[in-house]
Amino acid sequence: MKTLYLQASPEQIADAVIFSGDPGRVKRVCEKLDGVHKISENREFVTFTGTYRGMPVTVTSTGIGAPSAAIALEEMYACGMKVAVRLGTVMGLDGRLGEFIIPRAAMREESTSSTYVRSSYPAAADFDLVSCMNQAVKAEKGFYTNGIVCSMDGYYSQMKSSRLADEMQINVDATVPELKKYNIVGLDMETSLVLTLGALMNIRACSVTYVTVLDGLKDMLQDEARIQGEDQLIRVVLEGLYADWKNHGADSAV
Repeated sequence: MKTLYLQASPEQIADAVIFSGDPGRVKRVCEKLDGVHKISENREFVTFTGTYRGMPVTVTSTGIGAPSAAIALEEMYACGMKVAVRLGTVMGLDGRLGEFIIPRAAMREESTSSTYVRSSYPAAADFDLVSCMNQAVKAEKGFYTNGIVCSMDGYYSQMKSSRLADEMQINVDATVPELKKYNIVGLDMETSLVLTLGALMNIRACSVTYVTVLDGLKDMLQDEARIQGEDQLIRVVLEGLYADWKNHGADSAV
């Protein structure tokens, strides 16, 4: 029986699943896989399964934000997922574009995870999986931090000012200074949900993100620089997953 939104069944899904907000980025991941076949395309969810260096892997899009990411994780978990990795971009708060943020934990300011468990429950990444991703960044000669990130719901009410926010006199510019007081290094909309549900599902989960924009959109990667950065992000996640797969027994199959 297929799941409701991702239209997937257990025999189609690999143990390791990559989640990315952008359906276009999912297709770029697929360019690096062998034997790729489309599982489904429904609403914001586009799902493929293939192999990377012999490792079975599924990749799916989630759209923007925690609510739809939760749907994707729930349905992949129903299909037997054992490893979950968020692959995405992040707003950096420390002034460095082109850096990887592979957080050890996240501040839960999105609302979806609180529908599962009270706010005192931590959003923490799997240590071994984070270590594999760190090593993959080093192999790419990149830079990374394992600092704490924050996930929020309101893009135009908390991250970037808008006409409505201005009309309502919402001080969006106050968000980043407040987070910096807690040594938060990045801001996104999904990581804390992924880490929280990963722990509740008793699977291994982490988030691997690439800084493409700085706080307040004061600077951002554009055009070819962004394309190259996202390609590096994809390579890091695939290599990190491969190392994790080898460490935990390369005997999984779709």
